[in-house]
Amino acid sequence: MTKVLYVEDEIFLAKIVKESLESRGYEVIHIDDGSCAMDAFRSQQVDICILDIMLPKLSGFDIAQNIREINKAIPILFLTAKDQPEDVIKGFEIGGNDYIKKPFSMKELILRIKNLLQLTQNNLKESSMSEEIPIGDMYRFSLSKMTLYDGEKHIQLSHKENQIVTLLSRHQNKTVLRQDILMAVWADDSFYNSRTLDVYIRKIRAHFSQDNRIQIVTLRGTGYRFMVES
Repeated sequence: MTKVLYVEDEIFLAKIVKESLESRGYEVIHIDDGSCAMDAFRSQQVDICILDIMLPKLSGFDIAQNIREINKAIPILFLTAKDQPEDVIKGFEIGGNDYIKKPFSMKELILRIKNLLQLTQNNLKESSMSEEIPIGDMYRFSLSKMTLYDGEKHIQLSHKENQIVTLLSRHQNKTVLRQDILMAVWADDSFYNSRTLDVYIRKIRAHFSQDNRIQIVTLRGTGYRFMVES
């Protein structure tokens, strides 16, 4: 049975979501106070965390940061009443895997939960297949540790950066379709997520800036080619 840590202070909404998930076979640990969330996380073996961003005492962002210090792989889904790009990107940078805007349908929430759990399983399989991927002569990428080593230091990647670099590094010198990245990382190829992907590509390019033989080439209207000269 999938166990969900659900942190939400809107009691009426929380009751509906909890009962709906439980009716579909999920076990739900509901917490209505952000300051109590970490105690629940440490004491329960949960499979996914659903965090409202606006919480009393401790925000969903703060909780996610604390969770990531303990567990870098567990999927985190943010619930938000905001849809500003800055807020969404901040959530991804902290280590969130996805977000859903209030008000939402249970159908959408369950679909996103299933997608995140499946993506996590796929990442674990890939991690066991290859612990470290060489990129050019200088870089070494670790999917499980979510780090990029540039020969001098380890760069800690965010969850989304880790997923994108995984796709690109496994297809060096080949074209990766933009839609394939969006569906693999966000399970949604909407225009908004496409804009967010552009932000991440710029950040990833900066990570590889120490070696000019490595380039992420944009193929307009198609996708990207991760060029690595030997």
